[in-house]
Formats: sequence, C-alpha cells, structure tokens
Amino acid sequence: MLPLALDLSGRDVLVIGLGRVGRHKACQLLAAGARVHVISEGLIAEVPAGVASVQVRAYRPGDLEGYLLVVSATGRGGVNDQIVAEAHQRHVLLNVVDDPARCNFYFTSVYRDGDVTVSVSSSGASPSLAQWVRRRVQEMLPPGLGAVASTLRAERAELHARGQSTERDWSRRVEELTRDL
Repeated sequence: MLPLALDLSGRDVLVIGLGRVGRHKACQLLAAGARVHVISEGLIAEVPAGVASVQVRAYRPGDLEGYLLVVSATGRGGVNDQIVAEAHQRHVLLNVVDDPARCNFYFTSVYRDGDVTVSVSSSGASPSLAQWVRRRVQEMLPPGLGAVASTLRAERAELHARGQSTERDWSRRVEELTRDL
C-alpha cells in the first residue's frame, strides 16, 4: 500500500448503489471536492446534497467510462464481478464496498483541521480499527493546526514570490507556531 493524498477537486467520480454505505461513500467524496455521480437501481438512502447526477437504473457495461475513481456499493456479487472487470479494463481506481480483495484503493478514516489531514488505514482489514486509531490520534492533536498550515502556506508563497527556495528545515518555525496550541 502506498498512502497518498489524492486531489479530487472537480474530478468526476462514480458511486454505484445508493444505500446507507453508498451514501456515506458519496458524502466522503463530496467532502474531498469530487464531482459525484450516482447510478443506483433504487434510492434506498437520501441523495446527498451536491451530487452532480443521479441515474435510477441498473449498472450497464460502459458506465465507468470517463471516471477516475469508482465505488461499487451494490452488495450484489454478480454485478460487482462486471464492475471489477470493467474497472480493470479501463484502469479505473475501484473500491468494492466490504470486499477488500477486489479493491485497488481503500477509504481511510480521516480527521481534518483546515488543510491538515490525518488519515488512518488498516489496508481494508478493519475499518473499525482504523477509526479507533484515528480517534486516538485526533485526541492527541491540538485544535488550530489548520491555522498553522495556512500561515506556513502564506510564508512559503512569499518566499516563492521573491524567487527563494522553500527547501529548508521548517521544524523550528512549526515549533514556534504550535507552541501555544
């Protein structure tokens, strides 16, 4: 596993199946700035605000075309087989809910404070364990790290604007900014 921070801002992603779990995944993707599209045979859960499109119908081969990332939350093995095959063929990032062996990415348990993001994964072994670890880390961190990140972003931008490199040890400055948190 290679943990990455993926910028989904304005990127088209697809959630197939809108039950409780599909809705949760759609909300996570919306929070990451993705443009979320939904295909679902039925709308078991409420469509989250901000979803770009909803098609109430069954999955059809070809539905994954043009998507960077897809979540299959159908709960139906045969349908998931087709989705997995198409995702593999199209080189699409795929998460098959509750089937980690068929995923090429996993959702993580996330804590955010502004631009500071802490993400914990169990590589699909146990989302509950990842949530437990994330809660413990969150309890240890002081609030206000997002403001520190904003300050550091501005200071780095100022150096770039003057043509100076930001490749240096920032640990002392981080200590100064976080001392009173």
